[in-house]
Amino acid sequence: MEKKTLIATELPGPRARDFLEQNKRYRYPQGPFTFELVAERAEGAFIEDVDGNRFLDFMGGIAVLSTGSCHPGVVRAVENQLKRFIHVGPTLFFDAEIRLAEKIAQLAPGAHAKRVFFGNSGTESIEAAIKVARYKTRRSGIISFLGSFHGRTLGAVSVSASKVGHRKHMGPLLPDVHFAHYPYCYRCPFQREYGGCDLACVSYIREVIFQQIIAPDDVAAIIVEPIQGEGGYIVPPPEFLAALRALTEEFEILLIADEIQSGSGRTGKFFAIDHWQVEPDIICLAKGVASGLPIGIMVARDDVLTWEPGAHGTTFGGNPLSCVAALETIDILKNGLMDNAAQLGSWMLHELETIQDQYDSIGDVRGKGLMIGLEIVKGGSTKNPDPELRKNIIKKAYEKGLLLLECGASSIRICPPLVLDRDEAELGLSILKESIKEASALQTSST
Repeated sequence: MEKKTLIATELPGPRARDFLEQNKRYRYPQGPFTFELVAERAEGAFIEDVDGNRFLDFMGGIAVLSTGSCHPGVVRAVENQLKRFIHVGPTLFFDAEIRLAEKIAQLAPGAHAKRVFFGNSGTESIEAAIKVARYKTRRSGIISFLGSFHGRTLGAVSVSASKVGHRKHMGPLLPDVHFAHYPYCYRCPFQREYGGCDLACVSYIREVIFQQIIAPDDVAAIIVEPIQGEGGYIVPPPEFLAALRALTEEFEILLIADEIQSGSGRTGKFFAIDHWQVEPDIICLAKGVASGLPIGIMVARDDVLTWEPGAHGTTFGGNPLSCVAALETIDILKNGLMDNAAQLGSWMLHELETIQDQYDSIGDVRGKGLMIGLEIVKGGSTKNPDPELRKNIIKKAYEKGLLLLECGASSIRICPPLVLDRDEAELGLSILKESIKEASALQTSST
């Protein structure tokens, strides 16, 4: 598809402006809206708005649309289930929920037997994980990482530390939560260089947190994103997760892996943590696992999930429509889309590194599969974040028909549907390159 065929009107178009006025009057603003886009329909990696403008979706509904918008297999599965029953409640059983639990338990890394709890969202899976960890260990402490994002309910936001706005005026939050530094090698918080740092990000937990803040035998769990999402699409060094796992095992602390954004095949493996061959005690999953239908999944070792019946529950968790969508999604992912994510993602990383060579405002390019981050900086060797340039790059891309998301202090995340093909990837990168060029020129002319 040629770029000139994407945008047909000014943005927002006339119909979109009418809807947006209604939105201001009646809808609570959940967050800062990056785009004034009112969707009409979507298919694959494209979204069409109410004025006929088309957008190539490099944000995937915030890493949700793993099989793209309206994948025929997912639509068919949901339609078939819709004709059978929509809801039966948590006190009854149905086939898709049982089959999905079995499939997730078998996909989870490691040889230990697993069991599954279904909720409605990633946040709910985090809440369940915290409760399981405390119940199992009879300890209250949780260690999380600066830059992390695990959700906005009270427990989940208590273990998050990506934006102060998520926590402002919400206290008191969950007590006994402590934060360590995530291994952000591009701008190491310890001012070390990878290779000679002795994984200071792990030794800090042992030597500072365990010595000065909380005793290890008061810690129930350490919660970590295998690739940090909201914090900047940060890929840790190869040894980090294994070292963290060893530390938790030494002190009989549970390891919770938040795979809500990095899971469901996005990195080329079903779970991102599989890249490092580490078995967590608990995994939280959501977003892309049901291709856009709401579901949250917590999968834990059988000997960890020990709470009594009725200790935790949900009315809508494991909804039949979401379960059949997830079953179909997993089959589609395993039958080619994970391979596509790995191969196309590797090609895109290489292309982005080529673009990086042309612009010193791109400080770092990183990622695995189709979970890719570009760090936008002020140029030179300073590594100073440049959120204003990032904002203008994303705005220029939107005006040309490409949807991008921000993350971290000044990074751009690329998380398209895993159905993205090579032609669409080339189109998106060409728009991105033009947007970087134009936004950079605009910033230069204004200074």
